[in-house]
Amino acid sequence: MHFLPQKIDDYVVEHSQKEPQLLQELSRETWQKVLNPRMLSGAFQGRVLSMISKLIDPKNILEIGTYTGYSALCLAEGLKEDGVLYTIDKNEELEELQVKYFEKSEYSNQIKQFIGNAIDIIPTIDEKFDLVFIDADKSNYPNYFNLIINKMNKGGIILSDNVLWSGKVVEELNPKDIDTKMLLEYNSLLATDERVETVLLPIRDGLTISRVK
Repeated sequence: MHFLPQKIDDYVVEHSQKEPQLLQELSRETWQKVLNPRMLSGAFQGRVLSMISKLIDPKNILEIGTYTGYSALCLAEGLKEDGVLYTIDKNEELEELQVKYFEKSEYSNQIKQFIGNAIDIIPTIDEKFDLVFIDADKSNYPNYFNLIINKMNKGGIILSDNVLWSGKVVEELNPKDIDTKMLLEYNSLLATDERVETVLLPIRDGLTISRVK
């Protein structure tokens, strides 16, 4: 869902950095072969993730929700030369596609993949993070935040995707809609937790930037 008029949205994309060739190939293959290709970050948001990562210059990045690896490759563009990106996804069927494009990239030696439940895996990673990107099952967003907040370096950034949830966050809540319910709780948590300062950006489906104090 776009929250800007289409002509403005098109203008924004036209006047932003273009998508690298490797990511164009990954995007094309995702749309051809994978279910729910709309889960892909996409060219414009990918460039936003890349820019934020480059501004942070992170040593360690954690990504919760790899999907086909597009956002991981965008975030990896900002890694320090000796930096590492840890990425977790529960769908083992996507691992082969992820590996294919990670190995094609210049960051192949800097990406560590995990397949499984992020709630179980995160506590086993003995690192402090400069940048975290949360883009997985929405019902667990509050749980992910509680797992990572004490693993963040001071000044570290937590990025949270899909926080506007196609506008459902401002509509009457369906009691059976657990994802929207948990996103509402999560958005309130980020806005009120004194350990972070947060701004919610209406980029595509909503992207929150939270800075750890």
